[in-house]
Amino acid sequence: MHDSQFAAQAAPAGPIARAAKAAIVPLVLIVSLFFLWGVANSLNDILIKQFKKAFELSDFQAGLVQSAFYLGYFVFALPAGMFMRRHGYKSAVVAGLALYAAGAFLFWPAASAHAYGLFLLALFVLASGLAFLETSANPLMTVLGAPEGAARRLNLAQAFNPLGAITGVLVGRHFILSGVEHTPDQLATMDPAAHAAYLAAESAAVQVPYLVIGLVVSVWALLVLLARFPRTTADDGPVATRSAGATLRLLAGKGRFVFSVVAQFFYVGAQVAVWSFLIRYAQDSIPGMPEKTAADYLTASLVLFMLGRFAGTAALRRVAPAPLLAVFAAANLLLAGVAIALPGPVGLVALVGLSFFMSVMFPTIFALGLDGLDHDARKLGSSLLVMSIIGGAVLAAATGLASDMAGIHNAMAVPLACFAVILAFALRVRH
Repeated sequence: MHDSQFAAQAAPAGPIARAAKAAIVPLVLIVSLFFLWGVANSLNDILIKQFKKAFELSDFQAGLVQSAFYLGYFVFALPAGMFMRRHGYKSAVVAGLALYAAGAFLFWPAASAHAYGLFLLALFVLASGLAFLETSANPLMTVLGAPEGAARRLNLAQAFNPLGAITGVLVGRHFILSGVEHTPDQLATMDPAAHAAYLAAESAAVQVPYLVIGLVVSVWALLVLLARFPRTTADDGPVATRSAGATLRLLAGKGRFVFSVVAQFFYVGAQVAVWSFLIRYAQDSIPGMPEKTAADYLTASLVLFMLGRFAGTAALRRVAPAPLLAVFAAANLLLAGVAIALPGPVGLVALVGLSFFMSVMFPTIFALGLDGLDHDARKLGSSLLVMSIIGGAVLAAATGLASDMAGIHNAMAVPLACFAVILAFALRVRH
């Protein structure tokens, strides 16, 4: 392969150290991807609250933010894997960043038109770019080193993701949430012109932040395009030449891999459900809490998530991935139960605490699912694992619907059920 892009397969040990000596800038550019998609993901939790105000939506309608976003992942994950197989990691990264920027730029006309549907389209386009980024970056980390260290390496790289998520929430708190919240009675008595102006202003609040994000991502795409990437050594083993269809049939016959896709579907659904409605839960638990104060609880969740990533990475040096995943899933079953049974300050603290134990789940399930697969199977396997992110779309909407029907605290039964599936997976694959 040309030295301007990664080889299709990476050596089983030592490439990170060699690449770091040869070209630190490309490595920084790639690791930063985990940060950049963290920003986009966490801003959705702010958008749900913002659009609920700006468009006077129900919880179910507001949850469509996540549905549109994760539908983009689902639709483009497999094409991203095919693209990566043909053109390499670097080209997939550039394509992903271009789509990410395009989606961010669409927020400006969507706000100008005050059109919720156009916002959902923008989120779909943005997420399609993230599908390319995640499909290329995640499997790359699993093959850059000894197989037994794959989960630990991926957890370490993913530690940059919550840093981006915290940044996204802070951007949303300070530059999108206005702090102006009118009750339904106040809105009903408001002059029609003033009412329309209020809604338009809340919609327009997203324009500048997403314009800046689009510009930053565009610059990053240019930097990746211009950077000289180190060439990595191919595996000593034979290169797989089977067709994509044959690879998919092989994957379908791997019970461990299929269960990992199911577990990832429910994990992402749980994470998105908890974070999407945490602000809503906080304001319901402590009546009169301002939205910006409620957003601080979301920030605290993300800090715990980041700390959990580092703690989990350290623990994986001594504990096998599957048992650690099982312990964390069991802890979250308990905390989700508290959030349901004790709505109020205690339940809110439990809901915030879930994030610490969610921290290792995505990368650990990802690594366990790909364990034992050859490089060709890993590429399409990673696409299917990224496709399973559609769980965020399905289960966020389900949580919103449950909230409309039975209250926000009872709606936490959705993530509780998800953690039960993850626990079953961890017990199934433990070594």
